[in-house]
Amino acid sequence: MAESGASQGSGTRGGPGKPAAKKTSSRKQAQTKASAAKSGAAKASQAKPAGRRPPRMPKVEETSAGGLVVDRTGMHPRAALIARHDRRGRLVWSLPKGHLEEGETPEDAAIREVEEETGIRGRVLAPLGVIDFWFIAENRRIHKTVHHYLMEASGGELSDEDAEVVEVAWFPLTDVRERLAYADERRLLDRLPDLIADAG
Repeated sequence: MAESGASQGSGTRGGPGKPAAKKTSSRKQAQTKASAAKSGAAKASQAKPAGRRPPRMPKVEETSAGGLVVDRTGMHPRAALIARHDRRGRLVWSLPKGHLEEGETPEDAAIREVEEETGIRGRVLAPLGVIDFWFIAENRRIHKTVHHYLMEASGGELSDEDAEVVEVAWFPLTDVRERLAYADERRLLDRLPDLIADAG
């Protein structure tokens, strides 16, 4: 009887108690899995769709014109260049140029821009070449095409009154290449001797 009582007591503590603990543990595991599933679903809904790219910036075409104005009245030919500060604050020399206005041809714009930026009036002798390049400004991809012309000085006086110009100067024609800061403008001078010879 004593063994029977001991068996009942042991069954009361160990038998009915253990299954209850298992049920509680299973319930907690199920709740944890459900919580994790909800958290994963929330993160998935917040995630950006795979492969989605940001919108492309609009492309804009711009056209400018300018050139090299040459004075051949003296013993040694000379050309007018302008200087501006670049993004690093350095003074860089380049050919005068600017945007075409409505209704202008590239030749007309080149004559106007050269006079506005140097003070020298000129007449076009021949096309010098075209430069094109890309840059980004105001969230736009800009493709700029610049038409350059060889011009003969016909009047005016050297002036740096244009607000965008820091300095203006005459340079001996033989020194212009080394003064120009940009390689693409220096390459335009490759045909200069032949163009001047053809102009007479």
